[in-house]
Amino acid sequence: MGKSREINQCGSSLGAISRCLKVPRSSVQTIIRKYKKHGNVQPSYRSGRRRILSPREERFLVRNLRINPRTTAKDLVKMLAQTGKTVSLSTVKRVLYHHELKGYSGRRKQLLQNHHKKARLQFATAHGDKNLNFWRHFLCFFLKCM
Repeated sequence: MGKSREINQCGSSLGAISRCLKVPRSSVQTIIRKYKKHGNVQPSYRSGRRRILSPREERFLVRNLRINPRTTAKDLVKMLAQTGKTVSLSTVKRVLYHHELKGYSGRRKQLLQNHHKKARLQFATAHGDKNLNFWRHFLCFFLKCM
C-alpha cells in the first residue's frame, strides 16, 4: 500500500492531529505508538535515584508528626523500621523539611526556686478565702495592666 494515511482510533489522521496541536507529525506518531504498546504515555525512564519512601509512607510520617508534635525524627525512623522499611535519619528529616515541618527546640525557662514557692504559698493562704467578686475585680485589673 505504500504511503497510506494512518488513521488512529478517533478517526483522524496523524497529519490532521499534528496540524491541530501544532506539533510535528513524528511526535504524534511516537505518542500513539507508545500508547498502543504500553497503554499509557508516561515516560518510562527517569533520571536519578528512585525515592526510598513512597508518597504513602511520607504521608504516614507527616500524619504521625501532626498527631504528636513532640515525636522525634529518631522515633519516626523506628516506626518505619517496625513496618519493615529501613531509612536513615537524614532521609526522614529531609522528607519532613519538604513538608515544611521544621524542628524546634523548646524554650528554656527557669525553674521555680524555694523563695518563689514560699511567696506563692503565702499569697494563696492570704487570699484563698476571698469571695468571687474580689477575684473578678482582681482579674479585670490584672488583665488591663497587661
